[in-house]
Amino acid sequence: MKNFLITGGAGFIGSNFVHYLLEKYPDYRVVVYDKLTYAGNLNNLRDVSDDPRYAFVRGDICDRELVERVIQEYQIDTIVNFAAETHVDRSIMDPDAFIRTDVYGTYVLLEAARKFGLERYHQISTDEVYGHVPHGHSSLETDPVAPRSPYAASKASADLMVHAYWVTYNLPVTISRGSNNIGPYQYPEKVVPLFVTNALEGKPLPVYGDGRQMRDYQWVGDHCEGIDVILHKGELGEIYNIGTGTEIENLTMVEILLDELGAPRSLIQHVEDRPGHDRRYSLNVDKLKALGWESRHDCEAAIRATVRWYVENEWWWRPIKEGEFKEYYEKMYGNRKVLDMSETSASRES
Repeated sequence: MKNFLITGGAGFIGSNFVHYLLEKYPDYRVVVYDKLTYAGNLNNLRDVSDDPRYAFVRGDICDRELVERVIQEYQIDTIVNFAAETHVDRSIMDPDAFIRTDVYGTYVLLEAARKFGLERYHQISTDEVYGHVPHGHSSLETDPVAPRSPYAASKASADLMVHAYWVTYNLPVTISRGSNNIGPYQYPEKVVPLFVTNALEGKPLPVYGDGRQMRDYQWVGDHCEGIDVILHKGELGEIYNIGTGTEIENLTMVEILLDELGAPRSLIQHVEDRPGHDRRYSLNVDKLKALGWESRHDCEAAIRATVRWYVENEWWWRPIKEGEFKEYYEKMYGNRKVLDMSETSASRES
């Protein structure tokens, strides 16, 4: 592995992984291939834009001809596929884009990897493919997938396709399923950057339902290290979970966030929950730990570090919230029913 094609590399996790690779491996070359949809942002990569080991190509992973041309031109030997539509709320409003990119786009990349005999194809997946996880259990890589949103279903479908290419064609693949990533360059439709920036603007923080959904908030840099370990030490054809191995309530996340900002809890506004909202995700990460990886941040440390980054980098998020985001935010939250705060508090204490 030396010449990487990082699809979706101008997005949140992808751009962080590009920074990670270029910093750690002086002899690696990276080509970022990104469609630059609303969540793709070249500002995420401005720190590496002058690095001679870095190149950028604007393109859609569904464009077979362009994908193949880029692989040949840059002598790509490894694909790490971050390219995806990723936001559950948007998948509920418009599933079509998720099926096209997350499923068909993955197929195009797998076919290209097979055609040119690449050394490795790595698929970035999500813990959401496991669906709701009952208390007392943490998802194992061998658990069946049970997606409950169009987004999760599209990612589960892609995982199954990747595995099928391993079984049918012996394509050298690996898959990682990460928990909720947070950190630099995350588009503010996602809960943590949305709540940080709203709080900085003195706006309400729209907490879905009672806020007691359980999530594992993982620092994106820890996730990047996990992917690196899988690429260099993971067994071909295998799936690896990546997370802290713990989870907290969403409302606890909000309280940590507000505490780090020194902002009042009166900004919390409980709103009508989204359809099919999974109550709990929980990953067993022992398989990856056995390869020598360990999360450096727990959930609270990851949240606090993320808050500090958004406080210090208003230049990055302010223009985003003034653009397309405004229309999306109004569509998502403008008419969403506000729940009675006292009733929600009482149910939490009961």
